[in-house]
Amino acid sequence: MTKYIDQGKNDTRSGYGEAMTELGRTNPNVVALCADLVGSLKIQPFIDENPERFFQIGIAEANMMGIAAGMTIGGKIPFASTFANFATGRVYDQIRQSIAYSNKNVKICASHAGVTLGEDGATHQILEDIGMMKMLPGMTVINPCDFNQTKAATLAIAEYDGPVYLRFGRPKVANFTPVDQKFEIGKAVMLSEGTDVTIVATGHLVWEALIAAEKLEEQGISAEVINIHTIKPFDEEAVLKSVKKTGCVVSAEEHNYLGGLGETIARTLTVQHPAPQEFVATQDTFGESGTPDQLMEKYGLNNKAIEKAVLRVLKRK
Repeated sequence: MTKYIDQGKNDTRSGYGEAMTELGRTNPNVVALCADLVGSLKIQPFIDENPERFFQIGIAEANMMGIAAGMTIGGKIPFASTFANFATGRVYDQIRQSIAYSNKNVKICASHAGVTLGEDGATHQILEDIGMMKMLPGMTVINPCDFNQTKAATLAIAEYDGPVYLRFGRPKVANFTPVDQKFEIGKAVMLSEGTDVTIVATGHLVWEALIAAEKLEEQGISAEVINIHTIKPFDEEAVLKSVKKTGCVVSAEEHNYLGGLGETIARTLTVQHPAPQEFVATQDTFGESGTPDQLMEKYGLNNKAIEKAVLRVLKRK
């Protein structure tokens, strides 16, 4: 299988911050809005260089979405950022009515997603956001896997006309994708080819999927690993092509199994090519306080869980 090297752990939110700094220098229509979390979103350099293009909304996320929607009418490209829980659950009505329904060119940029928010606990963690955003007609949903890909995704959505939900996180994770990668919205990335099982992962779970594939290779099992950075629009062609070859699939995501990537894959297979599938995701539960590693272990969101899921699905082929 193809081997990948961790170029040095970094947080995906910093990838967002670096891209915003670059966009501040290259795209005069990009403006930044934030709900009192500038430090957490890593956008201070953008503010220092472009103070007239930054709007501190305060702890008023609903207003932030409405203001962002209004700015698009004048040709601005608003990047509205806060924690994922507050960027989705708290303001779902405003996103639906003011952004999605009228197809406003707003970029909703959500940090601290999933249980890897860690010690802040269930009230700040969110495991339902992908499902909520995926359900909105016309909303593009992106969940990059590392620092480099988050930066590339942030630059790419500035060139895309339409509402986008961009999800990233707080912990430092392996940074293994190319610095100069071309980010194509809606296009899956084949990381490693295999013949026995397809592992389709998104976000922080992509690196864990690669580790699991290496362990499986030692057992004589050939795993194909696909990185789905764009959950909507979903690259059906890439997944179907792989599953038709391997005959089974494991989906892996830091999200509730209800409404996430796994369900999108299940629907695709049900309609076009039925095949055994196992889900690595949280099982319809809230999170709790703990370190990111502790929580990923408890909720079965790591390479060990993916390896076990592969062994289960192979028995069902």
